[in-house]
Amino acid sequence: MNTVHLQKILIANRGEIACRIMRTAKQMGLTTVAVYSDADKNAQHVKMADEAYHIGAAPSKDSYLVADKILNVAKMSGADCIHPGYGFLSENSEFANVCEANNIAFIGPPASSIEAMGSKTRAKEIMAAANVPLVPGYYGDKQDPSFLQAEAEKIGYPVLIKAAFGGGGKGMRIVSKANEFISALEGAKREAIAGFGNDLVLLERYVDQPRHVEVQVFADNYGNCVYLGDRDCSLQRRHQKVIEEAPAPGLSDSLRKEMGEAAVRCALAIDYRGAGTVEFLLCGDEFFFMEMNTRLQVEHPVSEMVTGVDLVNWQINVASGLALPLAQADIQLQGHSFEARIYAEDPSNDFIPCSGTIEALYTPANSEYVRIDTGIAQGDEISPYYDPMIAKLIVHDDNRDQALSRLQQALTQFHLAGFSTNISFLYNLAIHPRFKQGAPSTHFIAEQGEALVTIDPSLLQTSRLIAGFAYLASLGSNTSSANPWQQLHGFSLNAPQQVKIPFSDTPLNAIKTAQGYSMTINDNTFEVQGELTNGYCNVSINGAKHTAHVSHVDNAITVMNQALQTKFECVDKHFISSHENEALPLAAPLNGTVVKHLLEVGSTITKGDAVVIIEAMKMEYTLNAPHDGVLKSYCFAEGELVSHGALLAIVEDTTAEEPA
Repeated sequence: MNTVHLQKILIANRGEIACRIMRTAKQMGLTTVAVYSDADKNAQHVKMADEAYHIGAAPSKDSYLVADKILNVAKMSGADCIHPGYGFLSENSEFANVCEANNIAFIGPPASSIEAMGSKTRAKEIMAAANVPLVPGYYGDKQDPSFLQAEAEKIGYPVLIKAAFGGGGKGMRIVSKANEFISALEGAKREAIAGFGNDLVLLERYVDQPRHVEVQVFADNYGNCVYLGDRDCSLQRRHQKVIEEAPAPGLSDSLRKEMGEAAVRCALAIDYRGAGTVEFLLCGDEFFFMEMNTRLQVEHPVSEMVTGVDLVNWQINVASGLALPLAQADIQLQGHSFEARIYAEDPSNDFIPCSGTIEALYTPANSEYVRIDTGIAQGDEISPYYDPMIAKLIVHDDNRDQALSRLQQALTQFHLAGFSTNISFLYNLAIHPRFKQGAPSTHFIAEQGEALVTIDPSLLQTSRLIAGFAYLASLGSNTSSANPWQQLHGFSLNAPQQVKIPFSDTPLNAIKTAQGYSMTINDNTFEVQGELTNGYCNVSINGAKHTAHVSHVDNAITVMNQALQTKFECVDKHFISSHENEALPLAAPLNGTVVKHLLEVGSTITKGDAVVIIEAMKMEYTLNAPHDGVLKSYCFAEGELVSHGALLAIVEDTTAEEPA
């Protein structure tokens, strides 16, 4: 292959990965081109690029997934290469072919490699020929439900149904009993069609208590291929990775070498080029091939941190025809690295995705120990149309214990207000004794249940007192305002200045003192003093010092204290609780699309019965009946878009007493 001097790169993606690719491309002297949808016109990747082009409406099917639009922008802008990032068109073999046919370098593997690994069925056949261990299962094309159920019986329950062209936990179901198989199959196929345009599924034996260990491979156009260490991605929730680390802890040198060499065999078997990841299930000292991701992975930074290699730099150079700069013997692992994925989601409400405006953002400083990959800034809108990941927090240190301490500290310094995030959940994971000991199995988060989303009551109380202090500080600095929020209520001449802080859940009473305030919560009194400057609150509570960030927007104060974000809403005559719809299980939990009506109108149903399925942020959500009754009607047809809070179906309560 002849080398070419690539000069202008189009990033066919959005968010943090688009920004991350641009950083390396700019360092290499390439001109960068961004594309954006209606929802992303003010996004950071658009601002960061040298050029940016609009490609359609907010839904990805109308913008980021439309190959023709991306290609037209490449031609119009004069881009000579396209980096697809991950997701969207990154593993679309037709797109890779079209790029090459138009003399635009596709920064990824050849279309033939994508096709070989795109079908998990074909991938298993190739891996078997390459002498890579496989989990027992059915990987054929026959999809008749009764046939698949018979195959599941042969494999033995529990069985894993997995979308053959899927990834990221979508189109995947674990089935424990035969009578659950058909409904699980239908759900997996619906999700596969919605997410990947193909509902082919495969079946595998569900391996109990496995670890998820993957190997980063890299190949050039000259038959060279190396592995750049491994990563443990066992901390998963609903098959979505949450915290990753490199190298995988607890592997012997011989096992690490064996897995790395197996991964290289995988890549060579499909004439691979560029960055790829081979994922394995690790059971003790046995490992089984799961799949190969023919693209850059979300968690690639941990491999970069322990190898010192810029994988995007290598991708661009290999796409331009250069050979790999290092041989296997040259690659040495240094230290340990963790990555935590920060999501816009509410752990206290079954991790439902969130959207909204970033009211405040404070992050730990970038250094040799801490790296933040993100595509957001304060004031940005988080759209309901895309994956809810908003940032990746990456740390590195000399060993696992030190790196884990770095992660714990950095999580307490990553503060965001405007909507719920999973930062507290990540922190609870990072400090968990079992995780400190080493990587647990992929079932760890599910097994821990509520423990990982439990809030420390003392930390919550401290946050409440800080919110109270911030409220009082805002009153004191705005005593001339006509706004009732900005008045010192309860003032009496020759008497202590008393203020009631009207938090909607638990009001506080405060008395002004010479040093600060004496606050009372449920008959407990606390002496609070300090200062609030530009969102930074430094207070003493009964002599103990605390620091936090505070955001005061409209009728709410958000306190970002350690890794806990808490929003305290205040009551006034216009106040309406944002939680008023919690008693409506059949209200849409977020913007989405009605996928399926599960019951006939007129059906008699029992509380908890599944009624309707909606799809949002690439995942399906099943809504259940709030009480016994009769299904009177559906409010939206299948395929219709619905807004957050919209009632989806009406169930008449037949247990209610008739009026006299």
